[in-house]
This record gives sequence, C-alpha cells and structure tokens, in this order.
Amino acid sequence: MIKIFKTLGGHEEISKLEKGCWVNVTQPTVEEIENLVKDFNLPMDSIQDILDVDEMPRLEIDDSYSLVIMRIPIENLNNGIPYYSIPLGIFVTNKYTITICNQDNEAFQFKQPVQIDSYGFILRLFVRSGGVYLKYLKQINQQTNQIEKDLEKSIKNSELNKLLKMEKCLVYFITSIKSNEIVLSKLKNSKKISGEINEDLLEDAMIENKQASEMAQIYSDILSGMMDAFASIISNNLNIVMKKLTQVSIAIMIPTFIASLFGMNVPNGIESFGWAIPLIIIFSLISSSISIFYMRKNK
Repeated sequence: MIKIFKTLGGHEEISKLEKGCWVNVTQPTVEEIENLVKDFNLPMDSIQDILDVDEMPRLEIDDSYSLVIMRIPIENLNNGIPYYSIPLGIFVTNKYTITICNQDNEAFQFKQPVQIDSYGFILRLFVRSGGVYLKYLKQINQQTNQIEKDLEKSIKNSELNKLLKMEKCLVYFITSIKSNEIVLSKLKNSKKISGEINEDLLEDAMIENKQASEMAQIYSDILSGMMDAFASIISNNLNIVMKKLTQVSIAIMIPTFIASLFGMNVPNGIESFGWAIPLIIIFSLISSSISIFYMRKNK
C-alpha cells in the first residue's frame, strides 16, 4: 500500500506527488515495488533488502539518493513471539522522502506533523522508535513479573515457555537497538551529510536508543538470572522427590526381604507355630519403622 503525505510525518494525504512530500509504502505488492523502481528510480536490490525480515541496519549514500535502514519494534498478536523487530528503510532523494516497511508500525504515529527536513525526519523516526522500544520493554517486564508470580505457585512448562519467549524478545531488541546505534554513529560521522544533521535531534535519538539498550540489557540479565534460579528450584525439587522415593524403597525393602526369607519352601523353625504369620508381620513393621526413624533422625 502506497500513501502520499504533503509533509514529513504529516496526516494530510494527497493524491499526487509534490516536491518535499512523504511517500509511505507499507506491505508493498510486486506491482507496487515495480512502480517504485520505475517512478522513483530506486534500486530493486535495496528494496528487497528492506523487505527481508533479517536485514540489519545500515547507511548507504549514493549520488542520486541516501538510504537509511533501521530496525523498529513490532508487537505480534499471534501465539508466537510477542515482540520482535523488522527493518524500516528510508530513501532520501532531491524531491521526495520514501519510507518502506513490511508491516504497519507505531514508529509513524506522530501526534502532529513534523516540520523539518528529510534527515531530521529520519532522526525523529529514531527517537520515536526508541520510545516504542521502551514502551514494549515495560510491557515485557510486566508480563515477566506476572509469569514469575504464577511460577511461585506452581512450576509448569507453559510458564517456562513464556519466559523463554520473553528472553527471545529481549535478544531481538538488544541486537536491533545496538545496530541502530551504529547507524546513528555513521550519520554523525558522515562527511557528506553531517552538515544537514540537526545536532540536537541526533543527540536526542542517541540518548533514547542508549536508554532502550540499557533497559533491554538489564531486563535480559534479570530474566537470565530468573531462569537459572527456576532451573535450580526444579533440580532441587527433583532431588527431594528422589530422596523421598529412596526412603520409601528402603522402608519397603525390609518387609519384602523378611517375607521372602520366611516364604521359602525350606524348614525355618516356625512353620508349625500358629502365630508365625502375625509375628513376621509385626517384626516387619517394627523393622521398617526403625529404618524410617533412623533416616529422619540423620536427615
């Protein structure tokens, strides 16, 4: 889907191209991709890279255009990983600014039109993306706390699987945010476009991304420690269960041994005694009780 807006980050949609307009492309079809290549003279391989889910952020500067690829967070409403990141490409030409993304996202949800140039718009996207990262990180932390409370009551595989998914989300976020920081550094140090970069916006973008990176790393460390702690708890619970089973096995082994000994088809001296079976049962119970008492006393 291709939409044309009169201003960068604006809400006023227009039907025809104007100089300085913003062309927002979301989930493009094959025909729309061909139109982008034909109408805007964009390279096909770069567009395909942007639509690749695993594409990493980078900066390309050509004679006719500049390309910035960043990774933005996405909320997944399906049953898979709840949060992940996808590439967002921004082409800057002499006439237009074209953004291409494979999904709808919150990075473009500006409260008001952004009255700045193309590179300022890119930095605004970095700032906005960092804010969305922080928002999703807080949601991940809240969900993790709820899962932790459920695990305190009963350790189940479903809750552990949820924790693993949360850990995957944090790994994706940490990798994407650090890659975005590299692109911001390249924008800052680029000799060709450094004069067009707003220093205040660049600093805001770097601070926002750094804050998101640190928060994601902190949450990841906490979650890793939590997973290790629950693994130790599971192992300890298993040891307790095995210990109890061993005690029961030892307690049962004594009367089994006595019954096997006196149940042999050989003379044993009490085969003619009328109280032989009750005495054997009583002796077995006393022996088992003594063994249980001894094991509990010695822990």
